[in-house]
Amino acid sequence: MKVPKLRRHVGRMSKTIIISFMVAAVLTCLISPFLQYQPNVALAQSVNDPNLGVESFVEGLSSPTSMAFLDNENILVLEKEGQVRLVSNGELLPNPIIQIPVDTESERGLLGIAVMNGSGGTSSGPGQIASAQTVFLYYTESGGEGGELRNRVYKYSWNGQTLDNPTLLVDLPAIPGPNHNAGKLMIGPDNYLYGIIGDLNHDGKLQNFPNGPDPDDTSIIFRVNPNDGTPAPDNPLSTDPNNPLSKYYAYGIRNSFGLTFDPVTKNVWDTENGPASNDEINLVKPGFNSGWQTIMGPISASGSTEDELVNFPGSHYADPLLTWLDPIAVTDIEFLESSSLGESYSNNVFVGDNNNGNLYYFKVNPDRTALVLDNLPDLVIDNEAEQSSTIFGNGFGPITDLETGPDGYLYVLSYDAGIIYRIVPSSLLPAGAAETATNMSPTNEQDEDSANDGDEDN
Repeated sequence: MKVPKLRRHVGRMSKTIIISFMVAAVLTCLISPFLQYQPNVALAQSVNDPNLGVESFVEGLSSPTSMAFLDNENILVLEKEGQVRLVSNGELLPNPIIQIPVDTESERGLLGIAVMNGSGGTSSGPGQIASAQTVFLYYTESGGEGGELRNRVYKYSWNGQTLDNPTLLVDLPAIPGPNHNAGKLMIGPDNYLYGIIGDLNHDGKLQNFPNGPDPDDTSIIFRVNPNDGTPAPDNPLSTDPNNPLSKYYAYGIRNSFGLTFDPVTKNVWDTENGPASNDEINLVKPGFNSGWQTIMGPISASGSTEDELVNFPGSHYADPLLTWLDPIAVTDIEFLESSSLGESYSNNVFVGDNNNGNLYYFKVNPDRTALVLDNLPDLVIDNEAEQSSTIFGNGFGPITDLETGPDGYLYVLSYDAGIIYRIVPSSLLPAGAAETATNMSPTNEQDEDSANDGDEDN
């Protein structure tokens, strides 16, 4: 059901917050893939490479937010309401393996997962976890009666059937929110645990307000030891474990549903949701300040300078690699670490969105510091033709996760449909299915009042 939303618009010109009710027939900005809203009419999933097609791999999920492969046969999938589901040999087990007590208002819920294989013995190294397999979950933990809501990361042991031995690893704020919790997790190439949290509607130094409150664990990518949650000792902003900055790898991030690393260079990349404009793809070097709330999109179009940002020692600003002027509500980002779909796709970038159900594809330049965007010299998508040139597939509904499977194929998680789709060579599809799957149909159009913003509450 479409409902009016409270719209929070923070603009650099005034640096003030204006809250007003918006009529439902205008932009209600329901762009977050974690929000409950009326699903769109589904179109057939399609890709524009005739050698590839789309199959429905697993169905029956409820508002899935993230997934992670345990091995060649098993996938853990998170549902926003707190259920952790197991997909085994392509079948969704009927009952959750565990139910997490979560708050689910707006973008809160069970949001992020990462899996790490241990060495089988204890070690002081950052990635040497004693258990054979450790699972990390990010969720908005229900505070119970009178308790404070918190976004927390717990680590669990996977015993082959369920998750046990929960241990609190990272404790983050959740107030006021209730949106901009972000929540993606990953094990980095250095075997540290990375995670991302949005601004939670805070106006502090981490949001580039020089006179705002001190760092408070919002608008950041954190980087910690997966054993105990202590800061990585070489984090870029501080090496003093008593300094909050010591946990941070990056800051100035409005909100994000995409976090990954380049398997070749090991550099971190993310996606970032803009307000009424400027969704981004970013290369995140250590100490990256993404610029929110002063800058979204290219700094040259913002009317601002780097001197207006809060610049901690060790920090730096960099322009996005790509900006959507009219937000698509960009979600996950994935380097396909495989040649199973063809050599041309190997180690290049796929990106999902929420507003259109589109899957985007980009090649990386030779030194892997930018995207190959020959038709976009200004690196800004600002018209329909430029948008169409980046679309690889459509009809997926809101995409919440993208993963390279152990088989080398691309797995696409759809929030509304509750389906894991798999992109495979056309030769693997049933006779007649490949032709249907590879005919690009028009992008799934949404009502004007259901999505046109980089986040649901600006």
